[in-house]
Amino acid sequence: MMKPVSRLSLTGEHLTLESFEEVVRHYRSVDLSANAKVQMNRCRQMVTDLVAQGRTIYGITTGFGKFSDTVINQQQTAELQRNLLRSHACGVGGPLPEEVVRGMMLLRANALAKGYSGIRPSVVDTLVQMLNHRIHPVVPSQGSLGASGDLAPLAHMSLPLIGEGEVIVNGQRMQARTALDQAGIAPVALEAKEGLALINGTQMMASLLSLAVIRGKNLLLAADTIAAMTVEALGGIPHAFHPLLHQVRGHRGQITTAANLRHLLADSRRVTQPGEKRVQDAYSLRCIPQVHGASKDTWHYACQVTETELNAATDNPLLFVEGDEVISGGNFHGQPLALAADFLAIAMAEIGNISERRTERLVNPQLSGLPPFLTRNGGLHSGYMILQYTAASLVSENKTLCHPASVDSIPSSANQEDHVSMGSIATRKLHQVLDNLTHVLAIEYVCAAQALESGDKKMGKGTSPAYELLRRQLPPLTDDREGHRDIEQATELIQSGKLVQAVMKETTISV
Repeated sequence: MMKPVSRLSLTGEHLTLESFEEVVRHYRSVDLSANAKVQMNRCRQMVTDLVAQGRTIYGITTGFGKFSDTVINQQQTAELQRNLLRSHACGVGGPLPEEVVRGMMLLRANALAKGYSGIRPSVVDTLVQMLNHRIHPVVPSQGSLGASGDLAPLAHMSLPLIGEGEVIVNGQRMQARTALDQAGIAPVALEAKEGLALINGTQMMASLLSLAVIRGKNLLLAADTIAAMTVEALGGIPHAFHPLLHQVRGHRGQITTAANLRHLLADSRRVTQPGEKRVQDAYSLRCIPQVHGASKDTWHYACQVTETELNAATDNPLLFVEGDEVISGGNFHGQPLALAADFLAIAMAEIGNISERRTERLVNPQLSGLPPFLTRNGGLHSGYMILQYTAASLVSENKTLCHPASVDSIPSSANQEDHVSMGSIATRKLHQVLDNLTHVLAIEYVCAAQALESGDKKMGKGTSPAYELLRRQLPPLTDDREGHRDIEQATELIQSGKLVQAVMKETTISV
């Protein structure tokens, strides 16, 4: 019997990608730690004192953005915060997926738990209750510039806290007030600084980037596995993966990838020695460690940026009780995430580029020595001819998507906010790159398995379970059939993590 998973207590300091995934995808419950509540209450008292003193503090006793010079009287404080959520909730486009919204809710709660934002614990408790009850705000996917944070998306996320906006519960879209009433959750009445604390942050792009990093790890391991199958199918030369070669260059990802390939191909009798079939392989086989490895190094960089942002205070202004300081700055600026997302998109697209070239080698008889398009009855049958077309189309689309969003900036708020990151755009299109890559790898997986039908030599320690997993779902190609179904079957095995899990039972591979 499985031991129940304990609640995750948010401190603002210790959230990891692993615990992020447990909450976002596996519905682990969350609460605010006692220490976080103490720190939040101390910071909240500082806000109360500032309002009572009548001091001019951005977002507490003033308007927002260009209106930062407009002083608001104490009697209008609650109205100011309520109006902020309403006026900023102007996103467009289809709603973000549930797991992205859950990530936004978790990350915003964790950032506020740090105790620098001046928000009452009771407000964050309401956000946490919604998360635990699986009440997910409807958040349009477009409208954030990625500086001043993800203002529009976070406004949509926050409206249900005051009983406004829309949510989705068990797949049903409804008014937020109805869902709160059904769950027995009372809407909050915002006080000074609290609306701003809820929406001034990077949590949409941070949620998207976190999910992309998690997806990326699985795809990098799947890519090594599928590439190893292609090496076998083409009688490749694993001598190019010798550890001495990679150690003298020294790049971590390259060394790791070469080791993965050696483990995956261990005991294989389908591979060859230099000169046995050819002296050396084409780059798409020989340079797998160099190409996949560089993408792994980029993944590690993106992972580092993401894990830092998981526990970051990203609103403005921030209040420091110990030093009695209120500091207006720009921690909401998404530049670190935007650059990491653009870089990771390029890195993952390159995995697709080299995969498509291996698929071409598998289906092209002049390069493979195998039956044309992997069919025994060419002419009457087209075999897997068009699978390579689809891969080429997706690879080309990814090249367009890899134009960096972070190099763009459009001034806003009457030129007060004159440089923005476009981080939300970078992270959204990163997921499209990953979707396309998953299909490109699925196509290579299908073609490599079909190519391995030729001959009866023993496969490698890691490639054998990968081949067998696909064959349990998909029989070898004998007559022409709808190719998209083959791609869908392979895609599910990759996307679900089943491919990597099957391989990891027999051998060790890592990023």
